[in-house]
Amino acid sequence: MFWFRNLSKFSTTTTLPRSKTTLLSPRFTFLISRFTTATETPVSGSTGLAPHAGLAPTKPHEKPRVVVLGTGWAGCRLMKGLDTAIYDIVCVSPRNHMVFTPLLASTCVGTLEFRSVAEPIARIQPAISREPGSYFFLANCTGVDVDKHEVQCETVTEGTQALDPWKFSIAYDKLVIALGAQPTTFGIHGVLEHAIFLREVYHAQEIRRKLLLNLMMSDVPGIGEEEKKRLLHCVVVGGGPTGVEFSGELSDFIMRDVRQRYSHVKDYIHVTLIEANEILSSFDVRLRRYATKQLTKSGVRLVRGIVKDVDDQKIILNDGTEVPYGLLVWSTGVGPSSVVSSWDLPKSPGGRIGIDEWLRVPSVQDVYAIGDCSGFVESTGKPILPALAQVAERQGKYLASLLNKVGKANGGRANSAIDIELGDPFVYKHLGSMATVGSYKALVDLRESKEGKGVALAGFVSWFIWRSAYLTRVISWRNRFYVAINWATTFVFGRDISRI
Repeated sequence: MFWFRNLSKFSTTTTLPRSKTTLLSPRFTFLISRFTTATETPVSGSTGLAPHAGLAPTKPHEKPRVVVLGTGWAGCRLMKGLDTAIYDIVCVSPRNHMVFTPLLASTCVGTLEFRSVAEPIARIQPAISREPGSYFFLANCTGVDVDKHEVQCETVTEGTQALDPWKFSIAYDKLVIALGAQPTTFGIHGVLEHAIFLREVYHAQEIRRKLLLNLMMSDVPGIGEEEKKRLLHCVVVGGGPTGVEFSGELSDFIMRDVRQRYSHVKDYIHVTLIEANEILSSFDVRLRRYATKQLTKSGVRLVRGIVKDVDDQKIILNDGTEVPYGLLVWSTGVGPSSVVSSWDLPKSPGGRIGIDEWLRVPSVQDVYAIGDCSGFVESTGKPILPALAQVAERQGKYLASLLNKVGKANGGRANSAIDIELGDPFVYKHLGSMATVGSYKALVDLRESKEGKGVALAGFVSWFIWRSAYLTRVISWRNRFYVAINWATTFVFGRDISRI
């Protein structure tokens, strides 16, 4: 009991000051004082901090600073490839991880665990948590001042006892905008309020909770036949790879797990996929026909139509047809976010941030844009690249190499890379597309374009190629291990249907 007496002694003799400034740890106070510029003065209040602290411009003895906005495929591949001996890296994003989006649909039904598709930023680029001049900030970028070489940010807070958002600024030597895109709703009423998208981990978690809740609620005594049918009707809008893969995963879940563990309602649950044109329009015609046949065989109802309105329990198509639903997943493509659209930067056709052949934003010094938020300006004569992970990843890899080259040529500082030879411009070569349609079947289309020649496969072999390819593309060995174990566990024991 010696340790207990000492603990009691400590607790009775040690008294903390009642000043609210003690809410900040010494380390945090040191960091804030370091970030605050010399022209800023503290204000009275609970913390005594300056109202707009921030990272000041880099000094001659410090490394140049690259500020990266976003933690998607483009931003993370860029940070992974940057030479931290040349640059300090500051990342600003509302999430501290990268999502391996090709496998996100599998997490909705328990084929994979959520952590298997999320890679922490500190693992992708360890310098962010180790180097004294590199940081990650959980925040949103609210504005860019290209004349001052500065971005304005606001912290992301959530929860019942969340802190008030804190505004700060960051000076940059090089700025890379990799903010991605947002789902398109085409201005249809009710989509934002009632539909669930599938682009983030929390989207998949929400879909999973809603699906399992509807399954359990439909089994409660007193629920009528029509209400059971509505609760267990899962509607997917959008016949692209994401919508088709989610429909395939959901049909597998119904056939292999729901029919065994929810036998009382197994005849009520079904899936409807709504698409305005052809599903998987970027794939070969033969593969599209195979996907249609396979989905129909798995119990997915395919409907061609355009959604006109969305209510809390039904959607209305343009021909007046009403489709009741219990779960609505919206997957109709992406477009520029409102933040990107509001910035006074050159734009490409479609509203993306305009870039030249070297991924630079024209007429602006030291600003680059990559990923889904960017597109070539008309003067380049190049088409807008599709919003695909492989496009974003290769743009991030190319830009990392370009910035490393600029840094080695002493062009890493702000306004110092004007006369540096950049080398070959960015060229994108499509490697093909893959999609699973459930029941251990998948599509593999390795053509460079719809009109080009190449390998096009469908069936079990394609499914094996699909899984093998994505397993090797998962960022870390840690997550590869998680994914492999999850797949093996699901194959032997079935999917986890716990509602957590």
